[in-house]
Parts: sequence; structure tokens; C-alpha cells
Amino acid sequence: MAEHRAGSLVVQQLVMCCTLMLLFARPVAPASRGLMSPAPAPTPPAAPAVSPATPMTPAPAPTTRHFTWNVEYILWAPDCTQHGMIGINGSFPGPTITANAGDRIVVVMNNHLDTEGVVIHWHGIKQIGTPWADGTASISQCAVDPGESFTYDFTVDKRAAGLYGSLIVNVPEGKKEPFHYDGELNMLLSDWYHEAVYAQAAGLERKDKHFQWIGEPQAILINGKGQYDCTLGDVGEFQKGIRHNAQKCDARKGKQVEDACDKDCSADAKKTEADCKAKECSGKQGEEMKACDGECRMKAAKEKAVCDDEKQVSCEVIMKSECGPFCRKTQCGPVVFDVEPGKTYRLRIASTTSLSSLNVQVQGHKMVMVEADGNYVDPFVVDDIDIYSGESYSVLLKTNPNSKGSFWISVGVRGRKPKTLPALGILKYSNTGSAILPAAPPPETPDWESVNRSKAFTYSIKAAAGTEKPVESTDPPMVLLNTQDVVEEHIKWAINHVSLGLPSTPYLGAYLYGMEEDVFDTTEAPHTFNSKYNISKPPEEQDPDGKTPTTVRNQVYRFPHGRVMDVVIQNANMRKQDTSEVHPWHLHGHDFWVMGYGEGRYEHERDAKTLNMVNPPLRNTVVVFPFGWTALRFVADNPGVWAFHCHIEPHLHMGMGVIFAEGIEKLHTLKDAPKEAFMCGVVSSRGTPAKPLVPAGSPSP
Repeated sequence: MAEHRAGSLVVQQLVMCCTLMLLFARPVAPASRGLMSPAPAPTPPAAPAVSPATPMTPAPAPTTRHFTWNVEYILWAPDCTQHGMIGINGSFPGPTITANAGDRIVVVMNNHLDTEGVVIHWHGIKQIGTPWADGTASISQCAVDPGESFTYDFTVDKRAAGLYGSLIVNVPEGKKEPFHYDGELNMLLSDWYHEAVYAQAAGLERKDKHFQWIGEPQAILINGKGQYDCTLGDVGEFQKGIRHNAQKCDARKGKQVEDACDKDCSADAKKTEADCKAKECSGKQGEEMKACDGECRMKAAKEKAVCDDEKQVSCEVIMKSECGPFCRKTQCGPVVFDVEPGKTYRLRIASTTSLSSLNVQVQGHKMVMVEADGNYVDPFVVDDIDIYSGESYSVLLKTNPNSKGSFWISVGVRGRKPKTLPALGILKYSNTGSAILPAAPPPETPDWESVNRSKAFTYSIKAAAGTEKPVESTDPPMVLLNTQDVVEEHIKWAINHVSLGLPSTPYLGAYLYGMEEDVFDTTEAPHTFNSKYNISKPPEEQDPDGKTPTTVRNQVYRFPHGRVMDVVIQNANMRKQDTSEVHPWHLHGHDFWVMGYGEGRYEHERDAKTLNMVNPPLRNTVVVFPFGWTALRFVADNPGVWAFHCHIEPHLHMGMGVIFAEGIEKLHTLKDAPKEAFMCGVVSSRGTPAKPLVPAGSPSP
């Protein structure tokens, strides 16, 4: 989430599940393979017993917290390989903000870059009364140009304690948590690419037959640290990744690999397998190591180059190998989490990935789910959790009273056939002594295409007792159909056959200064789709001519202040037959009730009866499963312009999102809108009025 890449520079800057980026829709790799097909949902797990709540130390009265963040180029090695990238105050990840609910946050952001514009999105913060601080370029503000500054000034919501990227929110004053814990651990997860953003964007934007994506990430990071197999250099999709493969090291006992060729070495290759075996790892950065013709490619020739005496992969050992110049021990993982025996820890986990869905396991420990997206949930026990981009959770982890030693924390890719091996952290007991590495190999990630596991976990999340109940709704739902289409020979994602394109002037500025018709298409965006559309067929098969009605537009959905909004996200077949995938959807400016999930096409007369009116969880990010639907409800009580979009960033770049303009008639009640947030595009060229205007007319029905 907080990832920014520019030119040949790469950055993933974690700010809260929050995003530091060049544009709101940052170009990254598209999702085009490893997709899951539908399957029936299994029975959810049983609820556990949870320790009674104990009073927490009350937070102090709200205060104002000031920060200065300098966005600048740095040399860093998050996955042991050094790259030029963008950091904050000379570091990566950026600063952590710890605040209490109700505090005022003031961040002066100075852009010291040469060519890139920057915004910071504070994911999960509702920005009530400060919609211009949401940090979404072309929606809530202009990007901050090089050499310029912008001040983000907002109040932290009075909500449950939680981890919002690197913004940690404590409980409001005078409140207590509904569970007890002795300490806290925070885990930010991200995926990491070596390829430059403009190279990625060029692949996404090529015409249909030449469409290209960058593949899977080179590493998964835990708190900004991970491991990339530098013994293989940057060889694209043929990376074999032995970063932390403790099982492999243990099996080989650290000896040289006898078979240096992979299993794809063909019998009719011009060079023999003996030639393959004879060739050793050169370790030269960026060299493509082919020992045979055809599809034969080298494995790492020496496992000793990465394994220590305990047969575990070690950055220290790699540093001493021929690949040492390309590794930076101090900046890569694994991250160590120190704990004491017989204690209960609140482990806060936030996924800030641009593409990857992840699974988190703590070896030898079960976990109890207690919070999702800053809202308490009915507790239940899990062995592992699936977490999608934009989601955040808290789990209770109880350490064993009689244990000592260390245990692996494994974070692997789910939902797509992974080429990236899991990231590793270490849970280290205080009575372990100087030894750090666990004795046993790390646990394996569950099968990547087992969608039933994800459904069981997601469907089990219910609101805790005392959570606000959903308000009544009398209007039919807005139904948003996900499709993957071809528009003027370019592959796009679309909602109700409209692929989102953003204007050069922020929507919010256009409304504030009465320039809507000069900035964006003011015709109403479609609230539903053709009733004859078959979600089980590719889009091209829906039309006799093989064409789709999809266009690229920058329309908005506009509704009045206070309206209760029911929204159904309808998933469908992609361009490839029998293929659909998971999409995590995030709403800015709101929490919403997750009313229900279903298989197949949503039919209101039938499916409205199945919605959960008793204990639907409050979230700001929700997943829609393959060939299924997800229903949510929120109240349009936060005047502003808010994005609702798939949190897989290449999908957003390709158009999978919509814009909600709500309570526009109330914008005049907001105070201190900073003019510098809107001085770009039409507003900049024409000059702003002395005072903001409230556009004439009433919201559309």
C-alpha cells in the first residue's frame, strides 16, 4: 500500500495500508494467470473461548501530532539486492505513527524527487470533514509536484484499536478492549518487484495480442524485509528462488547440488546434461544462466553458497559467496519477533500488496481472530489466515509456557500459482539464548488454488457483540459487474461495461469550484447491467460480432447526503473460458456492513432473503470470490468524492473502479479546504474563484 515505483526506481513505502504513489492508479503487473474456479463453501470453524476483557490504560485526551516527511531517493535492499528507490526521511519502510483515536495528525510532506508527483493515501481513515486529505490523485487532490510540499491535516477516527499500515491507532479514551493481551506485535506484508514501473506500465498498455505483464513478485516482504535469490540474478520468470528454503538445505545437507539442470532439460538438447551439471553458478547480476539449449535452465550450483552450518539459508553466508556484492545483510530478513513464554500477544497484520493474496502461519501456534479492518469480530480459532490486499486483522497468539527456541512465521502466496517462495519471519522465545534459527523447516503454504479455505475463513468473520447493526434500506441495490474486456485493442477491466479513466483535475476540486462539466463526464454512471448477460461466459461470446459495449469514461455515481446504499459486486468470467478470480474491493471514506456472499448471479428477489441482518461485520475492504457476488451496505454520510475499487493495483490501473460523489450539497459546510490541493488541470489553467462554489442542481436519484 504504500508502494511507489518510478522510472528505473522502485519503491514500496508502507504508510498505513496507506499508499505513497505517483498516481492513484499506479501501474503494476496485471493478474492474468493462476486463477481460481468456483467451489462450494465448507463449514466454518467453531468459536473458541476467549479470555475476559480487562480494562486497558485509558488513552490521554486527544492531542495534535506533528511530523515532517521528506520523500527522497535512497539506495536500499529490502530483499537483499540493492536498488535505487524512494524512501521517507532516508529510510524504508517509512516512519511509524502511533496515535490515539481522536488525535489530530499533521504531516508536512516535502517532495524532493526529480520528476515524480506524490500523494499519500491513508487507507482505512475515513477523513470525515477533510476529504482532500484522502490522498488520491485526480480524485481528492492534485499530485504534489517535485520541489513542492503539501500538509495532510486530519483527525484519526474514533474506532477500535488497529494497525492501519504504519499508522497504529490505540483505543479511544475511557474504553477497553473486549479481550486481554500482554503485548503487541505488528506485521506489515507487501510484495516486491525489481522491474521499473514504466516498463510494467508499457506491458499493461500494449495492444491485446502484445499485452504483457511482469509476472509474480521477486519477493514477499515482512515489515519491509525479505529474501531474493541473488545466486540466480534477475532472470525473469525462470527464478528458482532458494532464499530461505530450509527444507532443501536440510535435505541436501549443504552439499553441492548434484543435478545442476532443472527437470525441463530436454533429451534432444544440443548440449548434454553432463554439460549442464558441469556449469556452476556465476553469480553475476542480471546474467541469464542457460547451461543447455531449449528450456533447460540452471539450478543454483552450490547450496553451500546460501546455507549455514545448521543447513539454513543465511544472508550472512550469501554475503561471503560470489553473490555477496549484490546482497545487503542488514536490510533483508528474516524479521525476528521477540516473545516471552506463557504470554498472550496481539499480532496486528496488514496486507499492503499490489498483487499478491497471502497466507500467514505461525509454526506450532494457533491464533484467535479478534479484529478486522479496525472493527471487533466474534472470536474464532484458526491455524492460519488468508489476507488479501488492503485487509488488516488482529489475532491473539498465546505463547507456550514450557517452550523455548524459535518458530517460523511463514507468509506465502495464495490464489495464484506462485513463483515467489514464502517470506519468513521468526518468533523467538526469550529463553532461547543466542540461537535464532528454528530447528524444524518452515510450514508449507496451503495449496494456492484451494478457494474453499479462503471462503471458510472469510465467511466465519462476524461482528462482535455490541457492534452497530445495519440500518434498514428500502432501495434496490446498485449491482456492479466485473468484466475483463478489450477496448480499442487494449485489455481493460470494467464495471457495468465502463472502464474507469481519471481526469486531470480532481473531482473534488471540480465540485468545489463548480467546474464539473469542464472536468468529467456528468452523465450518470450505470447502476446495473444487462439482465441477459451470462456471467459464466467470456465477454466476447456475449455479442454475435465478438464485440463488447465497454468504453473508457470518468463518470461518477452521485447520491445525496444520508442515503442508505446497498451495493452488490458481481464477479464474472474473464476473457478465458471457465476462469474467474478473487477481487478485494476497498471503499474510501467509509466502513460498510458485509451483508453476505453468494455463488453465481445475484438475483435480488431470491438472494436478498439470505443477507445477514444480525451480525454482519464492519469492514473497509471485502473480497468477491470467483463467479460469485458480495453484498455490502453503507450510509452516505461523509460529504466528499470517494473511490471504490479493486485493491489489486494492476486491476485498478486497467479500470476496475468507480467514483462515489456523496453529499455534494453539503460541501459548503466543510472548512479550510486547501487551494493547493486543487491547483492542477482545469482549475489551474482558469484560476480558482475567491471562494469555493456549491454547484447548482440536486443529486441524481
